[in-house]
Amino acid sequence: MLALQILIDGFAISALYGLAAVGFTMIFGVSGVLNLAHGGIMLVAALIGWFVASSFDTGPFLGAAVGILAGLGMAYLTYFVVVRPIQRSRILPAAEHEIFILTGTLLWGIMIQVLMNYLFTDNPVTMRPMFPGVVYLLGVRTPRNEIMIAAICWAVIGLLWLLVNRTRAGKQLLAASINPRGLTLLGFELSSIYLLVWTIYGLLAGLAGVLLASFLGVGSANAGQLTASAFSIVVLGGLGSVSGSLVAAYVVGYLETITAYLIAPTLRPIPALLLLVLVVYVRPQGLLGRR
Repeated sequence: MLALQILIDGFAISALYGLAAVGFTMIFGVSGVLNLAHGGIMLVAALIGWFVASSFDTGPFLGAAVGILAGLGMAYLTYFVVVRPIQRSRILPAAEHEIFILTGTLLWGIMIQVLMNYLFTDNPVTMRPMFPGVVYLLGVRTPRNEIMIAAICWAVIGLLWLLVNRTRAGKQLLAASINPRGLTLLGFELSSIYLLVWTIYGLLAGLAGVLLASFLGVGSANAGQLTASAFSIVVLGGLGSVSGSLVAAYVVGYLETITAYLIAPTLRPIPALLLLVLVVYVRPQGLLGRR
């Protein structure tokens, strides 16, 4: 029975991790940006969604919608206030843009965390379940909300796959990740493509944030942990590899779930971090990465 519980809980947690990491991966794959404010953006979506749903009695769905829009807005702020000015700077050496973006987004994420702590609380909060009730899967009592969150995550990932592989805009994103200079020579504007990928990223991060608030709960102190988790998954799967990030999300999700159930919840991040160190030494490009 415990094994089935781990299997079910691990699947739901891993699906949520995968959704959060896919946007993080797309940003790097298309624009070469490692956004270390990722956890802060998820945090904004989660806390604002929770606040709207609980303070105005709007219900979890409207609260989640407002939270997603808040995450999108914070993603835009991150791009236009931090990332884009550095990318277009003529003062900073081009070779040092990446390190300045890393530093800038890291500091930006810390500022977001402090602001959320000031406006709300550092105590974990949980949004009311969007899908109340319980069901029994193979005899295991499971919250219906947990099952539906996993289903939503995979439905969104499926829609993202259709967008990238079956639409003109998606093919431009793929081309930008492979050869941005060639795409420019063909007459496409990279700035509009970057804006599109940041829009997709903001929606994914916002959705992951509100689902996290509905599933496990979240507080301002979780911002750094959320960024570290997404970063670990992306590096483990391979920088820029969406499929690698999904595989890594399930590896990390199940490692954490097994550790929480069999050892201690406080130690759940440790095995995944140890695996990350091992992969960096043995296969630096990640599980499915090529560079």
